[in-house]
Amino acid sequence: MSIRKLAVLTAIAAVTLAACSSASPSASASGSAAGSAAAACTVGVSWNNYQQPRWAAHDQPNIKKTVEDGGGTYIDADANLSDEQQLTDVDTLISKGATVLILLAQNQTSILPAVAKAKDAGIPVIAYDRLIEDPSVMYITFNNVGVGEAEAKAILDKVPTGNYVLIKGDPGDPNASTFLPQGWDNAGLKDKVTSGDITLLNGPDGTPTEAWKTEKAQANMEAIIDKAVADGKTIDAILAENDSTALGVVGALTAKSYGFPPLSGQDGDPANLNNVALGKQYVDVWKNANELGKTAGAAALALCQGTALADVTLPDGLIDPTVAPTAGLKATDFQTPGGKTVSSFILQPTPLTADNLDVAIAGGQISKADLCKGVDATSPTAPAACK
Repeated sequence: MSIRKLAVLTAIAAVTLAACSSASPSASASGSAAGSAAAACTVGVSWNNYQQPRWAAHDQPNIKKTVEDGGGTYIDADANLSDEQQLTDVDTLISKGATVLILLAQNQTSILPAVAKAKDAGIPVIAYDRLIEDPSVMYITFNNVGVGEAEAKAILDKVPTGNYVLIKGDPGDPNASTFLPQGWDNAGLKDKVTSGDITLLNGPDGTPTEAWKTEKAQANMEAIIDKAVADGKTIDAILAENDSTALGVVGALTAKSYGFPPLSGQDGDPANLNNVALGKQYVDVWKNANELGKTAGAAALALCQGTALADVTLPDGLIDPTVAPTAGLKATDFQTPGGKTVSSFILQPTPLTADNLDVAIAGGQISKADLCKGVDATSPTAPAACK
């Protein structure tokens, strides 16, 4: 074990021991008593849809490992895209003894009764990857405005003029409705539409995708292709907000034998990274979910200790410095679209194109074999990562 890793684990364990040990009436508390107290620090995670590949492959294992390395207990539940089931799941997690909750909300409004119930029970709440508009909730995510900026910058640099299609995610997710579109506009999309350099074939608001479902995105994109062909218009570029919708777009382009205009996505899902290598997707903004999971696990342990939201600090060396929050390892204020201030950790994304896919291999996101499946390594256009 490296000195760096040992130091990180020691820091996590120290946080959890303090977090999960109540004040003792005697200075002679035994080691077994301390271990028993540590086991009482239970982190409950409510997933909105565990079937999405990213959660099981990256986020969950790192949350769980970080919590358990620190001596805590991990429990979770999957709502399978149901608002009602998620409320029930939170009730169940509380009844099972959760002392901290991490919520990946299906809907930021529908989840509020669960947040209120947790607050009434004195249980700290972390909003994971998706915002919950409540100042008592910690927000842990990537810079989703920055993700949108990276998506749009890559596509706009590649296709500065022409006909664009916008494929958005679930309208109930602030990432889809607010942060990513803001990033697109920050990168220059709005100005180019205003100047006439870019025409939006499916309207200024794009096409939403219920629950970010790939099959919905494919059906929507097929209809958009049919209309463009009927109108005699060419699709020059496509901004898709994430990888599951981008997969649907590729499915539609393939089904319609349309070719592959430059296409964006985000998450770094293996199928999409393979599509980047194959030339079917131009850019995939990788959000290193391994590091996000570690961040949530460590923050949960600190909150279990009774640390105030604004004072939560991540152990030095816990997360990859290339994606660490630019503001540092202590929680910072984040202004929500609703005008509230929440404590947050905002990690940094990494845009990947065919030119730097080796970064995903080096980061453990994907193997070379999976990345380069179907790629002719002898072709002069093959990505360097596949040669």
